[in-house]
Amino acid sequence: MDSPDYKTVPQERHITRRRFLQWGAAGLLSAAIPERGFAGVREFWSPEKSLSFYNTHTGEELEVVYWSRGRYRKQALADIDNILRDHRSGEIKAIDTRLLDLAYALGKRLGNRGPFHIISGYRSPKTNALLRAGGHGVASKSLHLQGKALDIRIPGTDLPVLHRAAIDLKGGGVGYYPGPNFVHIDVGRVRYW
Repeated sequence: MDSPDYKTVPQERHITRRRFLQWGAAGLLSAAIPERGFAGVREFWSPEKSLSFYNTHTGEELEVVYWSRGRYRKQALADIDNILRDHRSGEIKAIDTRLLDLAYALGKRLGNRGPFHIISGYRSPKTNALLRAGGHGVASKSLHLQGKALDIRIPGTDLPVLHRAAIDLKGGGVGYYPGPNFVHIDVGRVRYW
């Protein structure tokens, strides 16, 4: 039997073969990239990201799509900054979008079990000093001052489960506060207490 003449192979078959080789290369690459790397790619290409908050001090609620079509939504970010403001002074600071993405990832990991109850979002220097003087274990250079930290709980989710899920994300600092019933998350260096 004669060997096939590769010049007569239909063009569609050539493309299919090329695509097959590309998929094979992608498969090999996937074995080399950690799962978290692919999770980041998957999250980047999500059509939209939303968050839900309940401020335990003001009683305000917010459910908002903050990221859509590859971009952060300006008005949604302003709404988030507002609900996460310093409830004592009313001061507002821009919340780091990496913190929002961390909260989003945490919600996804937990199966979106409801709104994040906010114990503390942004803190003004005056509020931080007040809490520090009151012996609440507040750091003098708290990341709350920069809009890079949240103290949260999720009703219906046990605090140890929330704590463990936050640690597993390795997105920054995670603190466990069973007495006042909250978990601290931030986008500083990875550390746990």
